[in-house]
This record gives sequence, structure tokens and C-alpha cells, in this order.
Amino acid sequence: MNQTCEFSHLFPDEREDKVNENITLIQKKNGLTFGTDAYLLAAFVRPDKQALCVDLGSGTGIIPLLLCKRDKVARAIGVEIQQEFASLIDRNAARNDLPDRLISLCLDVRELTQMRVGRVLGKEQGGCADIVVANPPYMRVGNGRRNEADAKYIARHEVCGGIEEFCHAAARVLRYGGSFYIVYRPDRLSELMAALHKYALEPKRMTFVHADAESEPSMVLIEARAGGNASLTITPPLMLHDVQSRGLSHRPLTEAAQRVYDCMSFDL
Repeated sequence: MNQTCEFSHLFPDEREDKVNENITLIQKKNGLTFGTDAYLLAAFVRPDKQALCVDLGSGTGIIPLLLCKRDKVARAIGVEIQQEFASLIDRNAARNDLPDRLISLCLDVRELTQMRVGRVLGKEQGGCADIVVANPPYMRVGNGRRNEADAKYIARHEVCGGIEEFCHAAARVLRYGGSFYIVYRPDRLSELMAALHKYALEPKRMTFVHADAESEPSMVLIEARAGGNASLTITPPLMLHDVQSRGLSHRPLTEAAQRVYDCMSFDL
């Protein structure tokens, strides 16, 4: 099978969806699918059109696909421990005319180094990332019901590294002054902050995301700086929906949330 056919063929366990930024995304039926957390993380990233971005636990590669499509970064590496998903990243890059800008690296994030990044780029002396992004597993091993699909279990549970290991990986490959963007669960914010400080990743900007004004936050977005000074800005929270829309089968976005989706940016 030639490369063109390989990239265009869908396997029985796959589906193809049209998502934001006119991206055609191949997803595994039994894997985690593209959701709000991934899109908001990509929107939270501030553009650096010359940047090399490394995505930890990349899955289908949707976050770097979004960043490249919007030209928020120049190039991206999707680090993914599962070989079938690492291959999916390359197929999605090709499907969206981004094979020269997004490439996979099948590797455990706990083994990620600047030398590994450099080899992907053809630089034997190693390479530093300007931006690292992560939508890491958020459930401890043993918490929640065991998913039947191993792919989904690995994506959701910390079987291949927890928040400390993801922060450590980001610190190892970021250049001094580089930015680490992460989306996480608010109820584990103290663990995230402890891991960031342990590896000299200074939180600079934090935004809580709520379903509506009467709901507790469902996620927190943080931008941290490698080697940065202590100075944290907590932005106004993002409300996805109005309280009055509760009970509707389809809840429209608030004006603020719609602007984020339209512009793929929080800097409005």
C-alpha cells in the first residue's frame, strides 16, 4: 500500500470527523474523542509563529493540529506512548496538509529529553521546545470504573505517568523562558502547583472554566514559564453557558465563550 492510500484509509475501529478550524480528524471509536478541554487549551496558547511546540500525550494530535492550522506555532511534535495513536498523528497531519509541520514521537513522556526532540528534528545535538502543551491523564490508577478499551484507560488514568512526570518532562525540554500550557482538574490544582514549582515552572496565568455561573469550575488552564519569576495573574473565569439554558438539549455558548471559539484565543 502506498503512503497516500495508507493515510486516506479508515480502519474498522476508526471514524472521521470535521472539527474546528476545518480540520478533518481521524479518531478511534474506542479512544478519547476531541472535546472542549483540548480546544480551550489550544485557544489558551499565545501565538509564537516561530515556535517549536511539543505536545505531551498527544493522542490524535488534535492540539498541535489546531495550533498549526491557526499558525500559532511553526512546527510541532506529538509525543504519544501508544504506537497506534502515534501513527494516527502522522495520518492526521497528512490528511490536513501538515506533514512538514507536525510529526509524531512514539515515546513515554518519562523518557523524553532534549536529545530525543533533537533527533526528531534531525539535530544530533538536541533541541529545545519554545512551547509545551499537555492535556494529561487526570484520574489516579484505581479511581473510577476500569474502561474496557486500554487506549481510553491509558488516556484517562495515570498509568504512564502522573502530573509530576508531565511537568518534569516539560521542564526537561523547554528552553529557558519557554511556556508550558496545561489543562487540568480544579480539584487537583494543589498537586499541579506543587509539581510546577518543583521543576521551576512558574505559573504566570490561570483561568477557571465553568459550565455556568452557578457551577463549580470543571477545568483550570495554566500558563507557566520555565525559570520565570513569581507573578501570577488570575483572569476572570470563562462561563461556557448561561444559567437560564440549563435543561436545554443544546446549550448555546455565552458571548465570551463564543468569541474564544471563533478566534481560538483568550486574548480578546
